[in-house]
Amino acid sequence: MAAGTVRVLIVDDHDLFVDALRALLETEQGIDVVATAPNGLEAVERVVELEPEVVLMDVSMPVLDGFEATRAIRKRAPSTRVLFVTGSNAEEDLERAREVGATGYISKDKIAAELVAAIRGAAGSDG
Repeated sequence: MAAGTVRVLIVDDHDLFVDALRALLETEQGIDVVATAPNGLEAVERVVELEPEVVLMDVSMPVLDGFEATRAIRKRAPSTRVLFVTGSNAEEDLERAREVGATGYISKDKIAAELVAAIRGAAGSDG
């Protein structure tokens, strides 16, 4: 893997969205999608196993939601950054994302315009 490559884990329970997101990111030089997970519990396991720099996390998922998964990831892998990628623009979700330690929050309707820059920014941020 090239130096400076950002390793990304995609966490979402909608296969079609995951496939589209992976396809988008695979066209970007310097971003490597290392795995996907369909729920928060598997996300925590993949982070411990694969040590990605950035996790793209959905809010609402079965087994363990994105907020609780992010809380667990930040405890077990504090250098991993979490960006919420969600259809929800609810203010309470934004606030909760901050509370659990997310680095950022991107609405699914703005993915094409903002996602790649947000991943690169998260990988370079301190917290």
